[in-house]
Amino acid sequence: MIEVENISKAYGETRAVQDVSLSVEAGELFGLIGPDGAGKTTLFKILVTLLLPDAGRATVAGRDVVKDFRALRSMVGYMPGRFSLYPDLSVEENLHFFATVFGTTIAANYNLIREIYVQLEPFKNRRAGALSGGMKQKLALCCALIHKPEVLFLDEPTTGVDAVSRKEFWEMLGSLKKRGLTILVSTPYMDEASLCDRIALMQTGKLLAIDTPSGVEKLFKKPLFAVKANDTYRLIQDLRQAPFTITCYAFGEFLHLTTRDGFSEQQIAHYLAERQHQAVEIRPIEAGIEDSFMDLMQHG
Repeated sequence: MIEVENISKAYGETRAVQDVSLSVEAGELFGLIGPDGAGKTTLFKILVTLLLPDAGRATVAGRDVVKDFRALRSMVGYMPGRFSLYPDLSVEENLHFFATVFGTTIAANYNLIREIYVQLEPFKNRRAGALSGGMKQKLALCCALIHKPEVLFLDEPTTGVDAVSRKEFWEMLGSLKKRGLTILVSTPYMDEASLCDRIALMQTGKLLAIDTPSGVEKLFKKPLFAVKANDTYRLIQDLRQAPFTITCYAFGEFLHLTTRDGFSEQQIAHYLAERQHQAVEIRPIEAGIEDSFMDLMQHG
């Protein structure tokens, strides 16, 4: 459904997207994962025909993003990262406007947005600018779907909204996927990556890996420990200077310590005891997506 071949884009000296290739199957929920500045938004804008690539080619639903841009625009739904609807129009007026732009009506495709819109309907006469973050998100999704697109592009749709709204949004995406809609979503949140069928990890315009969430986790091959003690700041300083340490990062209340092969929990505990750390907890753990991402960023 989406084919990207060696796409590159630069802004002056800044290479935002560098020789990116990927494919998304029909009906797939595909995640583009990476921090701000990774190149996700630039790639999205190329795929929805808002930017021209400097090199490479891409097709969406069989249409070339450069040659067939007029036809393609009616076949995709796009929800940008920033709220881009009309704040002075009401919920209903925004939805009616976007339906009219695409030559359809709310009634014609209401079945596609019904599960989402029922939550907005009590506020249909409220100005969009006065909605909460979660409600703005739902309205933007309805407007992206109102013309019944073949492919849905969502650029960091849950950034800046509360945890409950994030959960509800991903439940909506799961429901849309069951209807056969192809979805490409970008996010900086690693916990959302596990909700996708496949993911691509992206950093500084380059793809680091493409696989299922579990496949990405399995790319991490080094010994990994969760470590905790009373003085977290001193703990991380001492562990980063330890002879067995490859990397050490904070993950919530624990540190994730990557070690060289052959070092045990007992050796780590002995090292910390010599430095008088108190209430030390050490346990081996399986790597998550974020661990793999950090490792790929550093070591490729």
